[in-house]
Amino acid sequence: MAGLSLLCGDCGAHLKSVEEAQQHAELTSHSNFSESTEAVLTLVCSTCGKPCRSQTEVDLHKKRTGHEDFIDKTLEEAKPIDLESKPKPETDVDMEAVGEGSSSSQEMVIPEVNKDMLSELEAMGFPTPRATRALHFSGNSTIEGAINWVAEHENDPDIDEMPMVPKSESKPSLTPEEMKLKAQELRERARKKKEEEEKKMEREREKERIRIGKELLEAKRIEEENARKRILELRRLEKEEEKRAREKIRQKLEEDKAERRRKLGLPPEDPTTATPSAPVEEKKPMMLPIKPATKAERMRDCLRSLKQHHKDEDAKVKRAFQTLLTYAGNVAKNPNEEKFRKIRLNNPSFQERVGSLHGGIEFLEICGFEKIENGEFLFLAREKVDLAVLSTAGSELNSAISNPFFGVL
Repeated sequence: MAGLSLLCGDCGAHLKSVEEAQQHAELTSHSNFSESTEAVLTLVCSTCGKPCRSQTEVDLHKKRTGHEDFIDKTLEEAKPIDLESKPKPETDVDMEAVGEGSSSSQEMVIPEVNKDMLSELEAMGFPTPRATRALHFSGNSTIEGAINWVAEHENDPDIDEMPMVPKSESKPSLTPEEMKLKAQELRERARKKKEEEEKKMEREREKERIRIGKELLEAKRIEEENARKRILELRRLEKEEEKRAREKIRQKLEEDKAERRRKLGLPPEDPTTATPSAPVEEKKPMMLPIKPATKAERMRDCLRSLKQHHKDEDAKVKRAFQTLLTYAGNVAKNPNEEKFRKIRLNNPSFQERVGSLHGGIEFLEICGFEKIENGEFLFLAREKVDLAVLSTAGSELNSAISNPFFGVL
């Protein structure tokens, strides 16, 4: 069976014809070729008809165009290799034309490219003409540059034609030193581009953080405004309820008055002649000795002051009330236990729950606690334990905890 391709024994590239093998040998100096029954891969895009000779070309075409469907025409395009065919001998007329042409134009040759990079591109599946053209026009700089050039020019009609340049220009356009400098420049450019992208992303993230912060503040403001409106509405409803209650009492008094007149045989009172009730004069309070406020009132005022000084910290206030209730309850249940009657003021837990809040220590002092040892401890002496005072403290604390409007009005 005749071979369907020529295999380069040096680099493993499959070549479609003798002409391609000759061009490959000229570019790479490879000379070890043999016939292969494996046909050169031919995948044709069903959308635009673009032929691709390797999976790498297919991937590049998909990435560039978005086309996904390819038809495998490898067997249809495969033709036996004719190793005995020889080029048509040149006639005298052709020789004369060549002679005349050489005098009017320069000799055209295949440009020299980096052989190592050419071998890598062929190993990736690129045809020799396409790989040569990519390396030549990308400046023989890098494999990536050549692949990018192929991706940008894959639709060129001459993409698979071997490039030809004047013999004087066949040398690589860049020296190794220039290639290194150019590669370094490309790396530096890529690094700067990456830094700029990272800075841009950081700015975007900062803008997003600021936006979220503003939204949270606005949401908090709206919630506080709604809470304030709810409190005002509750107060309004309470006033209306009180007004309705007074009106019912007034009507009841009027009915009782009319009933008494009926029993006495008097005619009903004419509303038009009825004299309006004289305004009740406010009686001036008599100057009586002012009684000192009871401990219950002092406790209530102390708790109300604590609530008003920390009105935006409901959870903290409630925890303080519960802690004070625990202290009072422990002493009432175990009056003989000194550990319940002595509190270290600089204790972190006590400071966080009670000591740092306005009125917390004052409430304990009303219960009978006193500062001792240069203000380091609060101590309630056994003989000063008053269960009635502790009971009152417990009642006031329970009322403050259970009443949602305690200290608000």
